[in-house]
Amino acid sequence: MSGKKKSALADKKMAARAIKDSFIKLKPRTQVKNPVMFLVYLSAILTTILWIVSLLGIKDAPSGFTLAIAVILWFTVLFANFAEAIAEGRGKAQADALRAAKKDVEAHMISSADKKEEVSKVSSASLKKGDLVIVKAGEQIPADGEVIEGAASVDESAITGESAPVIRESGGDRSAVTGGTTVLSDWLVIQVTSEAGESFLDKMIAMVEGASRKKTPNEIALQIFLIALTVIFVLVTVSLYTYSIFSADQAGIPNPTSVTTLAALLVCLAPTTIGALLSAIGIAGMSRLNQANVLAMSGRAIEAAGDVDILMLDKTGTITLGNRQASELIPVDGTLPEELADAAQLSSLADETPEGRSVVVLAKEQFGIRGRSLEDKNMEFIPFSAKTRMSGVNYDGNEIRKGAADTVKQYVLDNGGSYSWECDEAVKKISKQGGTPLVVAKNHKILGVIHLKDIIKQGVKEKFADLRKMGIKTIMITGDNPLTAAAIAAEAGVDDFLAEATPEGKLQMIRDFQAKGHLVAMTGDGTNDAPALAQADVAVAMNSGTQAAKEAGNMVDLDSSPTKLIEIVRIGKQLLMTRGSLTTFSIANDVAKYFAIIPALFMGLYPGLSALNIMGLHSPYSAVLSAIIYNALIIIALIPLALKGVKYREVSAGKLLSRNLVVYGIGGVIAPFIFIKLIDMLLAAAALV
Repeated sequence: MSGKKKSALADKKMAARAIKDSFIKLKPRTQVKNPVMFLVYLSAILTTILWIVSLLGIKDAPSGFTLAIAVILWFTVLFANFAEAIAEGRGKAQADALRAAKKDVEAHMISSADKKEEVSKVSSASLKKGDLVIVKAGEQIPADGEVIEGAASVDESAITGESAPVIRESGGDRSAVTGGTTVLSDWLVIQVTSEAGESFLDKMIAMVEGASRKKTPNEIALQIFLIALTVIFVLVTVSLYTYSIFSADQAGIPNPTSVTTLAALLVCLAPTTIGALLSAIGIAGMSRLNQANVLAMSGRAIEAAGDVDILMLDKTGTITLGNRQASELIPVDGTLPEELADAAQLSSLADETPEGRSVVVLAKEQFGIRGRSLEDKNMEFIPFSAKTRMSGVNYDGNEIRKGAADTVKQYVLDNGGSYSWECDEAVKKISKQGGTPLVVAKNHKILGVIHLKDIIKQGVKEKFADLRKMGIKTIMITGDNPLTAAAIAAEAGVDDFLAEATPEGKLQMIRDFQAKGHLVAMTGDGTNDAPALAQADVAVAMNSGTQAAKEAGNMVDLDSSPTKLIEIVRIGKQLLMTRGSLTTFSIANDVAKYFAIIPALFMGLYPGLSALNIMGLHSPYSAVLSAIIYNALIIIALIPLALKGVKYREVSAGKLLSRNLVVYGIGGVIAPFIFIKLIDMLLAAAALV
């Protein structure tokens, strides 16, 4: 889904499909879903009938004029259909790419995880929830599932567009796999978590096509407002027609209005511009999110993202690079630096974590100690465990241990050693700086402390400053102790932090903010994040995370990038900005079109209205034609803006409102005056009116 983005209008194939869909959408059942444009649709049918009747000699207005109005109204409807179709076209193109990845493959079922002998070969389409399958290197994963045994490198490019393989393994927060991805190495035992036709890929296809898109509460509210305006204009137009008949009769002159001109007037005064583009704006917003490799399970979630004012972000992988690096070796109690470096490196030889490897590299770079073979000195490596919170190595009667300060302290004291004030001060100093201290002991004697440092991502502080300008409060979530968390929060520039975070703590914090009227967004990938994700207004689950997290969230990030939450908020705000801007422009347009048509139509009845004919239009017929042509063309002109969205600016809501009123409000009033006059001049010059 990633890759080079093309302009929807520049894609000839997509445009051709959108033109075809524009005609398909002329079905009454489809048109009635958009009440404002349904009024234009009925007006087009009415004027078409009036033109046919005029050919029989019963003229409501000159036949050529009636035909012109009918044609322009049909184009107005088609342009509105095209706006929606071109927005949907992006999703359909993405859906086609996803369908290419979704194919029926052979699945190797097994009876249980401990018995990996293949029981039967079945079609992936016949797999049911709970079935166990084994997938080996080079095979495609047949269905969505959880890895219950094994670890393997998986190619997820068919889903994410990212060519770099990822690791999926049993346990932890990277156990979920998606059907249609490919195992590149080793093997996985997978328990199927979805029924046929309900896989993540199926849901993605439905969502990106727009088939599952439901109108959001704000969109529904705006549509109700537009319908109310339209009803008012219908009543005004009917009243104008009856009153003009009465006034013309009293004045003893022919009625200057006709059903055709008043149908055109109604279409021009109704909020057709935003009515035509409203659906396209919503679909395009979802499409922009899809292009960012985020799948929204509802339009409501995108809209909520635009209103978010609390952003809860994990420290690791979001604010920091995710891998702490050994930055300093601090010897204590008279230990030689070389002795500490040697012990630290030996204890880390079997540690394949980025932190462990960084200790080996630091000892080599600072002290020239070359890495040793794991077979040297008959080494017995002690793996890290959550219970002991230590790791280390035994060799030739020596014991080296490396781990959390309190754990190593207890280990040393229990074995008759001592824990000095100097070591305690070194640990406190590292914690105050936001680092993680690891104490190293050899033969029950403290040698020193390793300073593991979280590396703050470049540009993160500036991003948080931008969010602050928008009125969004950022909160860092971390399992670190309060002292360490405070130091990292200060360096990163977040507004607040939650240290020693637990599932209960996250959930309670979200509830507290929501009780105060805030909208909260957060991201997570583990089963322990599921309660908080379910509670948050915008909940972004990582695609690499557990099934529980994905089911709890209302968005799924296919790239599994925790920083994506910031981009999601921007897309949500841009959607709201675009809708608000174009609504302002549309209503401002109607004010200008009032000055174009009303004076020109009724000057014959009320000469005083000539003072309002500030455009000086050629004739009543040219005034109506010019306005109705402009009304159709402005829809096409605004389609690129509806698809792309107005330019995103990180400013406060007050400043944004003021700017939009100036640009789209005043611009919406001025544009019709200029272009309606130009169209009128062209029509007059061509002697068409």
